Amino acid sequence: MERINISSGTRWENEVGYSRAVKMGNMIFVSGTTSVNGKGEIYGLGNAYEQAKFIFRKIETSLEEAGASLKDVVRTRMYVVDIQIWEEVGRAHGEVFGDIKPSATLVQVNSLVEPDLLVEIEADAVINNQE
Repeated sequence: MERINISSGTRWENEVGYSRAVKMGNMIFVSGTTSVNGKGEIYGLGNAYEQAKFIFRKIETSLEEAGASLKDVVRTRMYVVDIQIWEEVGRAHGEVFGDIKPSATLVQVNSLVEPDLLVEIEADAVINNQE
């Protein structure tokens, strides 16, 4: 089974030793994703909903690069720094996955890598039409 590493080109991938996503056969695993844009700036400062929406767009881009789409997502994991914002993150998740309904986890963590990041999200996908 061929392994394909998908990179977003950030310096952290090489320094820390990870890929934005990994495709193995018909499975795709998207690493924890935050709302940091291509310039290294945090998108949606102070707004968990906007951060989550931005993250889902980044996840979608990684999935597309791997030959998948959001419809192929079977599991998401959402990490928030304050459980009080779960509804904002949940609303963004529902807008993206309301019809898809992957299994999902949302938990509070102590902190993320930058203090202004409110949410980090992972996704796993399975491509059903793999030949």
